[in-house]
Amino acid sequence: MLVIRIVLLLCACWVLPVCAGSIYSQFPTEIDPHGHYVFYSHGFIVEGTNPKPVHKTFGVYDFIAVKEALADESYHLIAYHRPKDTEPFAFAKKLAADVEALISAGVAESNISLVGFSRGGALSILAANELKRTHINLIILAGCAGLIKNHTSVKAYGKVYSIFERSDQVGSCQFLVDRSDVTKFEEISINTGLSHGAFYRPKDEWLLPIKKWLKD
Repeated sequence: MLVIRIVLLLCACWVLPVCAGSIYSQFPTEIDPHGHYVFYSHGFIVEGTNPKPVHKTFGVYDFIAVKEALADESYHLIAYHRPKDTEPFAFAKKLAADVEALISAGVAESNISLVGFSRGGALSILAANELKRTHINLIILAGCAGLIKNHTSVKAYGKVYSIFERSDQVGSCQFLVDRSDVTKFEEISINTGLSHGAFYRPKDEWLLPIKKWLKD
């Protein structure tokens, strides 16, 4: 059955100009107006040229494995590898512009999701703040830390989901939601004992809730 499913998916990709399940490292040149699009923004440590940097405490951040685990045939995954020392507000404007480009191409706002971990979570929040769209989906993974706390004018918008690790210093996004006007908020905590490193590699504890939220 798995072989048949893969063959059918490949056949669909040959017929259609764009195929859900693809992973893009750049903004796609062809847009499916009926498709779902997910932007994943990685943590700060991955900025640069190495997709598998090593943290002295948390170990390898496997950006490649995370992308592959997040990919799903029900949506297109866009995951940029940011240059070193990327300026957060400038990159957030780029993310927001890319979302607007999808909407201009006919993609429904509710079919677009911003997902980010740590610095990437903050960037996703900043992009949502730029967009100020009420039907977008925002999924934050341990991203409500100093950058967001210090910029009190930054607000979240749309449907907001959050996951944080109980052993991590970066905790709940409730403070952000309290100062925002979101259409939905759902937050869960996980308990892997891995602190911030819980999100460095694919783990069902956070992957499964994300996949569920993205398909709701």
